[in-house]
Amino acid sequence: MPYIKPELRYKLDNIVCAMKEAGIRADGDLNYILYAYCLRNITPGYANYKNYCGELRECANEIARRLTASYEDKKIEENGDVDE
Repeated sequence: MPYIKPELRYKLDNIVCAMKEAGIRADGDLNYILYAYCLRNITPGYANYKNYCGELRECANEIARRLTASYEDKKIEENGDVDE
């Protein structure tokens, strides 16, 4: 999880709120934003692209670990597990 200092979160949370207000969805909109950000702001170079992709992967891993896994556990309790 990208634990950043509370004083740094305010500016970033404003961006997140603006994205919600703009109706940004994870169905292509977010992909466009992340790609455009990389294209316009990441200095070309292997290490820079690798680091950017690493941030994206770690974000996906954190979503899977903290959000998807707990959702799946809840659904297993509600509906039962898959029989082996």
